[in-house]
Amino acid sequence: MKKIGLVGGLSWVSTAAYYRILNERTQAKLAGVNSARIILESLNRQQYVDLVLGRNDEAAACEIILNAARSVEAGGAAFVVICCNDAHRFIPEIERSISIPFLHIAKTTAHAIRRAGLSRVALMGVKKTMEEAFYPNVLAEYGIDTIIPNDDERDYIDNTILEELVKGVFLRSTKKEYAALMRKLYGRGADGIVLGCTEIPLLIGADDVDVPTFSTTEIHCYAAIEMALA
Repeated sequence: MKKIGLVGGLSWVSTAAYYRILNERTQAKLAGVNSARIILESLNRQQYVDLVLGRNDEAAACEIILNAARSVEAGGAAFVVICCNDAHRFIPEIERSISIPFLHIAKTTAHAIRRAGLSRVALMGVKKTMEEAFYPNVLAEYGIDTIIPNDDERDYIDNTILEELVKGVFLRSTKKEYAALMRKLYGRGADGIVLGCTEIPLLIGADDVDVPTFSTTEIHCYAAIEMALA
């Protein structure tokens, strides 16, 4: 089994979910007490947030992700898994600086959407994910159209992620609002909803709403195990 290089800490909450799901999936695939070979570089989310939101310094934020990728590469990882959707916007810039590949979360999600036979999804995540083109552009490569929540909805999603979910706070009231929003997006023409922040599936999942959902955390982990075992 190849060693998986995790770039985590953005947030520690979803990174812990990655570790759990990767090992659960490994045991399910290989049986016995098999567990995944993992090396983790856990970043300081506060430092990342200060650069992105406080100083609007994308170059410095990109450097943090690049250095983390180099660290897991030096530790023997066969490929890199960034445990955060919005940080994938840096991949085109940094992938040429390391010799091992990235497992792109949007590409693995696109494969899952196509397997489900869908072609139009709504995207929920932090503002960087919803408002920049990197995620919809990847989905478009697979023939998938993207619906983006409106201004007020984006504000609400972003605020609850930053003030609640990344801190491990999962409120019943927030879950109810997310479910209502998913139904609204479905009513606007989305065939399904991409939970495009790795903390969102910890709040709400497929069993909580009568709309097709795609947990990017789970999809990414399952694809990582397939790549590690290939």
